[in-house]
Amino acid sequence: VRLCVARACERKCPQCGRGRLFASWARLCERCEVCGLVFRREHGAELGSMCLSAMVSQFFAAAVFGVVWLATDWSAGLALAVGAPLVVAFCYGFLPLSMALWTAIEYVSDVSNREWWAHPRP
Repeated sequence: VRLCVARACERKCPQCGRGRLFASWARLCERCEVCGLVFRREHGAELGSMCLSAMVSQFFAAAVFGVVWLATDWSAGLALAVGAPLVVAFCYGFLPLSMALWTAIEYVSDVSNREWWAHPRP
């Protein structure tokens, strides 16, 4: 599990660790160019990464709100003017990581279910 997650965080194929995971900033490759693993095998496979991204982003937004509320005496307008761009930037920046992590989670579940296409490589 750690190896697959580490590979995904490096934006590499969770199976072989050598192929690129992304074709561009937040667009997954169809498959690994080295081992041939298909990253999205079914329609709606990105739903998990969307939920992961939403959940983490909401926790981040709550943390920003908490820090602004407790550590400053800013007006609501100033807090919103500072906090909203921070949250939007975080959401935008976290998206590829959530896609990579979800790809690794799907792969690990395929390995544990002994799917025929999932062959972990050292």
